[in-house]
Amino acid sequence: MKKVILLLSLLFISAAYGEGKLNTDKILKLKRAPGPIKVDGIIDDAWNQADSSSNFFQLSPYFGKAPEKKTTIKVLTSDQSIYCLFICYDDPQNITRYTGRQDEAGGDIVSFMIDTFNDQKTAYKFAVTASGVRADCRLLDDARNRDYNWDGIWFSDAKIYNWGFVIEMEIPYKSIQYDGNLPYWGLDFDRYRAVNNEDLYWCSYVENEGQRISKFGKLVFDDFKPTSKGLNLEIYPVGLSKVEYNTESGKYKFSPTVGLDLFYNPSPKLTLQATANPDFAQIEADPYNFNISRYETYYSERRPFFTQGNEIFMASGRQNNSGFYQPLELFYSRRIGKKLADGTEVPLTFGAKAFGRLGDYEYGGFVARTAETDYSSGDVKFTEPSALFASARVKKQILGNSTIGMLFVGKQTSQNTYGVLDLDGAFRGDNWQLSYQIASAFNSDSSDVAASAGFMQFSDSYVILSRSRYVGNKYDANQIGYVPWKGTFSSTTLAGPRWYFEKGYISNILLFGGYSANYEKIDAFTDISAVIAMDMSFRDNWGYEVVFDGGKSRDAGVEYSNWEATFSSWFNISPQWNANIQAGYAKTYNFARNYLGYYSWFGGEIGLKASKILEIGTSLNSWIEINPDDNIDEITYNARPYFSITPLNDLNLRLYVDNVFLRSTNRMERIIVGFLFSYQFSPKSWIYLAVNEIQDRSPYLSNNQLVYDKMNIRERAGVFKIKYLYYF
Repeated sequence: MKKVILLLSLLFISAAYGEGKLNTDKILKLKRAPGPIKVDGIIDDAWNQADSSSNFFQLSPYFGKAPEKKTTIKVLTSDQSIYCLFICYDDPQNITRYTGRQDEAGGDIVSFMIDTFNDQKTAYKFAVTASGVRADCRLLDDARNRDYNWDGIWFSDAKIYNWGFVIEMEIPYKSIQYDGNLPYWGLDFDRYRAVNNEDLYWCSYVENEGQRISKFGKLVFDDFKPTSKGLNLEIYPVGLSKVEYNTESGKYKFSPTVGLDLFYNPSPKLTLQATANPDFAQIEADPYNFNISRYETYYSERRPFFTQGNEIFMASGRQNNSGFYQPLELFYSRRIGKKLADGTEVPLTFGAKAFGRLGDYEYGGFVARTAETDYSSGDVKFTEPSALFASARVKKQILGNSTIGMLFVGKQTSQNTYGVLDLDGAFRGDNWQLSYQIASAFNSDSSDVAASAGFMQFSDSYVILSRSRYVGNKYDANQIGYVPWKGTFSSTTLAGPRWYFEKGYISNILLFGGYSANYEKIDAFTDISAVIAMDMSFRDNWGYEVVFDGGKSRDAGVEYSNWEATFSSWFNISPQWNANIQAGYAKTYNFARNYLGYYSWFGGEIGLKASKILEIGTSLNSWIEINPDDNIDEITYNARPYFSITPLNDLNLRLYVDNVFLRSTNRMERIIVGFLFSYQFSPKSWIYLAVNEIQDRSPYLSNNQLVYDKMNIRERAGVFKIKYLYYF
């Protein structure tokens, strides 16, 4: 026991003091601009007064090698805004540039990053491509994760010259949260050259770690402290006209409506957000998902109100980059405004959020109301009661950039009350992270606990990955979260050597092995598997991974030897196209057909920049189900081709088709067609025109007779929506 306590103590001390001594010389002074700065890609005389630097570091593809082209960065400030200038030297023919939508930037790109609280774990990132496309996000967990849902109000421009290109940015102080009493903020810059996949940073980093906010340089306030002026109020009135096709009457229904979104920053450390009568008409239909497990399919959230500012409600330690450790999803916003058995969607009538900071604490709150909704399942009529959803969150920074936090999520209806309370945290060192989560779920009938933990370490010579999850027999959070694995315990540990090659075509090789265990009470059995895998990546931005595992399992009373082999590969070797493929073969239990058999899959995606304004691509996947007699029961094919035209930055036309084809019937079983026109004509102000149609072979009435096995319209709708920002 003493050894365990000593080990934990050493880990905590490492988290607090293991930040290293990199970038102590990376300092820029933030000076006042001597006059107004016009953001147009032309270098004004005012920039002559700015502090500047040209000392960039190559992170990849050749770690530590001198950059091929020079980059100069400068910063200035006015009372209202902070300004950043990039001067990027290059041969014009080597500058890759495409038009694009905001946050879908491609080609050559630069980034300006600031840690405005000096907490060494979160930062803002503002990026602009050589063609002027803007993108922004929040860096989280010491840059281990990204929140691309953050959307700020800021301005930029780009201009190409015969010697390279220039990027200018303006970020109003009232568009960001910050601590104005600090003597300096954390600072870094990034430049990516698509022609050779060269990724350059102003700060230096360790190869096996990558970028870390805790190793940022300093933006020192020379004779200036930022202040926020104005009301810091954003009001978005929304006008919407919807046309829906009634499949029973064959007639169209026209329904105009209005809504209102609001953002308010009463201080640089607090944000309030509210929505009334929202409509998410610009959201594409969920892609097809094939599932033979005993658990429901998980769908990611894409509705703007729920995704914006949601970082505070995320459990600590989530690892978006590796995907290895994912804490329990205690707040699953897809439960709010969910679809019912007949496809009816529960309307969200009101929602509000508040989130901010107080010293080392971050806090947030959320509330939403859904309306009572009638629906049917077969010939039976039901009523979904109105519900009130609420969540509260607090996190504290400890031991450098480690965190500890608590989360509450609740739902109340006239029939029941549901709730979840959790304690979570993450201890972080230079190249490792130890995360944990303990949760209690309760309702009017029962209560139980669940827990999750994960450890991840990448050194220059080895990798260690470990995770565990426990869910109690009576743990029921599915009214508000996504935790379907009642009565289970699982654990996986993988480790192995890592080789990094400073020169040559091969960049990195990982070879690792370990075990996986999974106990399910419903089977009263612990599945045990051995795992071995290899991962290889190459300097021209492609790679592959091969994984083998096998062992003993029991499902539905059947004990058997399980095994699985998977292969995946990714290709980003050209600015013009990217692709990935996945394939696998397994012996497993098919819960969709209730038998032990074989299961195979193959598929992938490809995207092609056909021109500066046109992108085309598709996903194509197939799943093969093999029965115990070694005969193929079914092959399911799914394709999602699309094309996207962007004649101007932030003006886009996109058409996609999602279809499902079965070998057994030799015909298409479902088709979804979606078209979206979107135009951001002013910051955070949009015009949308969306048309969607779903056809399938579900039974329908025709001349008072039930028709089977014929393609028919399930849903058809068209929406015109305009959203305009009033910014005070």
